[in-house]
Amino acid sequence: MTILEFRYHPDILIRYPSVCGGVILAEDMHNIPTPQELQESFLAEQRVVLSKIGGTPLSELPSLSAWRGAFRAFSVDPTKYRSAAEALLRRLTKKGDIPIINSLVDICNLVSIRYAIPVAAFDARPITGAVTVLFAQGVESFIAHDSPEPEHPEPGEVIFIDEAGLVIARRWCWKQSVESTARIDTTTAILTLEAQHEKGRDDIQKALDDLLGLLQKFIGGSFTSGIIGLECPTISNRGNE
Repeated sequence: MTILEFRYHPDILIRYPSVCGGVILAEDMHNIPTPQELQESFLAEQRVVLSKIGGTPLSELPSLSAWRGAFRAFSVDPTKYRSAAEALLRRLTKKGDIPIINSLVDICNLVSIRYAIPVAAFDARPITGAVTVLFAQGVESFIAHDSPEPEHPEPGEVIFIDEAGLVIARRWCWKQSVESTARIDTTTAILTLEAQHEKGRDDIQKALDDLLGLLQKFIGGSFTSGIIGLECPTISNRGNE
C-alpha cells in the first residue's frame, strides 16, 4: 500500500485555530470519463446553486468571506487571488456552467459548489512522505497546473509541501501544481475539503460524507477519511497497514 499522510503545521493552527479540514486518503480508485448519470447530477447541482445564490455577491457568502479573511491574514489580496471555491463559483455565475473534466475532478467540483468550500484532489504519485500545510520560507519552487514557468511562493504564504520539498498548492486553496493534478489514470490521491467559517465543521462533515458517497458510487476504491484541525492535526492511513 501507499503510505499517505496530511497534516497542519503547529504554526498554522496557532494563527488559524478555527480551520477545519476534511481529508480522504484514497487508494485503488478507478477514475473514468464522467458517465452520463454523474454529468446530469453535476449539471443539476449547478442549476440549484445558481438559483440559491441569485444576486448575492459571492463575497457575502460566509464560507467565502472567511477565506478572504484568511488570505488577507497572510498578505494576499483575495480579489486578485481567489480561493478555489470562489473561483469555481465565479466561473459558474459569470459563464453559466462548469466544464466536465473527469469523474474525480467533477465529483470534487460538485461538492465544492454545493457547500461553497474548496475541494482538491492531489494525485499521490509525485508526493514523497507526508504533506504539510505550513508557512513558506520563500525559497520553495512551484509550477502551477496552468503555467509552465516555475515560481517561488512569497515568504509567509500558506503552501502544501511534501517531505521532498515538492509544493503541491500555493496560497492555501488558490491553485495546485501541475505534478499533483488529478488525471484520468489517477488511482491514489489525497483529497481535501477545508473551511474557516463559524459553522465550518458542520459543513465539512456533510461535504465529506457527500464526497465519500460519490467516490464510492462512481469510482470505487479504498478510503481513509477524517476531520483534522486544532485538536487532531494529522491524518494517515498507516493504521491500515
